[in-house]
Amino acid sequence: VLQALFHCDQVQYTLVPVAGWQDLGTAFMEHKEQIKLLIKQDDDLGVPSYDDIFRDDEEDEEGDGDDSGNESDGSAEPSGKRRRYDEARFHIHIQSRIYIKKIDKFAVYLFYFQAALVMFELAWVMSKDTKDMLWWSVIGVTDQWVHDKIPHMKYVTDIATLQRHVSRHNHRNEDEENSLSIDCMRITFEYDLRLVLYQHWSLYESICNSCYTSCSFKLWSINGQKKLQEFLADMGLPLKQVRQKFNSMDMTIKENLREVIEESANKFSMKDIRVQTFAVHFGFKNRFLASDVVHAAAALLENVEKDETPTDNFIKALDCLSRSNLERLHLGIDLAKKKLKAIQQTVASCICTNLILSQGPFLYCHLLEGTPDVKLFSKPLALTLLCKYLLKAFVCSTRNKRCKILPLIMAAPLDVEKGTVIVLGIPPESETSDKKNFFGRAFEKAAESTSSRTLHDHFDTSVIELKMEDRGKFLDALITLLS
Repeated sequence: VLQALFHCDQVQYTLVPVAGWQDLGTAFMEHKEQIKLLIKQDDDLGVPSYDDIFRDDEEDEEGDGDDSGNESDGSAEPSGKRRRYDEARFHIHIQSRIYIKKIDKFAVYLFYFQAALVMFELAWVMSKDTKDMLWWSVIGVTDQWVHDKIPHMKYVTDIATLQRHVSRHNHRNEDEENSLSIDCMRITFEYDLRLVLYQHWSLYESICNSCYTSCSFKLWSINGQKKLQEFLADMGLPLKQVRQKFNSMDMTIKENLREVIEESANKFSMKDIRVQTFAVHFGFKNRFLASDVVHAAAALLENVEKDETPTDNFIKALDCLSRSNLERLHLGIDLAKKKLKAIQQTVASCICTNLILSQGPFLYCHLLEGTPDVKLFSKPLALTLLCKYLLKAFVCSTRNKRCKILPLIMAAPLDVEKGTVIVLGIPPESETSDKKNFFGRAFEKAAESTSSRTLHDHFDTSVIELKMEDRGKFLDALITLLS
């Protein structure tokens, strides 16, 4: 969205992808002579130092607290009234310090701040918003929901805000000549199925590899497979149709497919089979759900099939967001299918071989070197999806009531030569809207108390790198700390 705004004003810029705090510091020092502040022309401000921009300042927390919720309150305003802001407020001031909010004991990272949505509303206030910008904002919000970075109620609130913008854009373009052209773009709000990539896969594969349905049926068990067959029979869909690509299914079946699936899902206690989302139509042929693009972009960003640099992968992931590069998007969808299959197989393996251990205050699972597709899970987004899927599957399968309310820590090999693992912690599986992840500060304190060799370089502090030899004492310290 910011790039599009730069293009609107013909502003020259350099795009520098960064993977973590170290990359950010290096990029800042390398390009500090090129950095310009986005300010009003009559302001005369110098570029601050790196330490002044990115700092951990707990003293200013109280002073900032009054302003922290201003932007999230926008959805409460009447939809028919355009919010009036002083124009200067929307100029981006790099010298405004970015604070890492912390609570006395643990870091609580709730990713409420949605940069894409904020940038779109900036474009809207400046009367420079486009449908492409709106679609990118939808993808940003959906990404946080898919990767469990925001509570469900926050997602619903943001979707409602976006729905008003979608209605406004659709109404504005109703009479335009290009509304029926072959390359037109149309965004629609929909209640669609929680079946991942089902429109680009077979319905059977999507049901088997979607976290919601797989855990509901417990597909890693024989009884789960039987339940799936009963579910398909209840829908009355021929197996030949269910197992072939969605695009090849009979039109008569596809017309009422969502209603048929929802009706049968209710009989199998899957009352949340549908979810609020958006779809985009490019011309007459191409239709994508927001979650389709999220999975495709994440798969391209963390592609491990080729020995390409993270920067190359970032550029490809960025390219797939453009409607002029649908070939790249379809490539990302193919990679996402492979990733989702690997996640489903790994979850089934971990559940069936009892790899999830109760360590007192948390559950722990360690993927060993040699596990199929283990290289894929050295990436944080893939490991996050696996961890989320695995915890839900464990909660559905265990009879231990206490284990159902425990968080999960997962470790996977990162670099065999260096002897490092990537460690991720997620909060307990919960239907409530408040999911607080306290592992950021807990990991820091455990590393400090045991002198464990760790690297806290990820922007998400619940992800760290750890020396394999220090794993034992690090976990012991975590058990003591969280007990």
